[in-house]
Amino acid sequence: MSDLKLVGICGSLRRESWNRKLLHAARDAFGPAEFTEGNLRLPLFDEDLEAEGIPAEVTALKDLIAAADAVVIACPEYNKAPPGVLKNALDWLSRGGAPWKDKPVAIVSAAAGRAGGERTQFALRLMMVAFRPRLLQGPEVMLASPAKAFDDDGQLTDEMAAKLLGELMQELRKTASTG
Repeated sequence: MSDLKLVGICGSLRRESWNRKLLHAARDAFGPAEFTEGNLRLPLFDEDLEAEGIPAEVTALKDLIAAADAVVIACPEYNKAPPGVLKNALDWLSRGGAPWKDKPVAIVSAAAGRAGGERTQFALRLMMVAFRPRLLQGPEVMLASPAKAFDDDGQLTDEMAAKLLGELMQELRKTASTG
């Protein structure tokens, strides 16, 4: 068993989303680790609310990321960009502390469009710059037509996607292990 702590963040709240299935495939490809999925069901960012005190669920997410050895983000593409729920979480996480600094982070995406989330990954990478993580550059995992890439049990069956995901997760593990 590994002592590594892997945190997964799914940009879709839907329980059976393609990105949650891809996140679980990433977890499996990463190998032995303590895995926890971060909760993005957060209140909308509001400086008035912040002035009253950071909500407990935001603090829990920030602490989870800070304690992780690595993070994998599975991000759908909504209207050519990451979904608002993920942007909202990033807005909250930007307030005080630096949970992402030097943290190894991998991004994967599943989207119904022909590019599999290329725009969302580009936008998310840009949004992450200010946090200064160790953002892995590849191999890129962008799963187009996800309905055809998973079996009825939610297992990734697309061979090329599984190969690239395996390579990305092994690179994430290596980066997390070397500090």
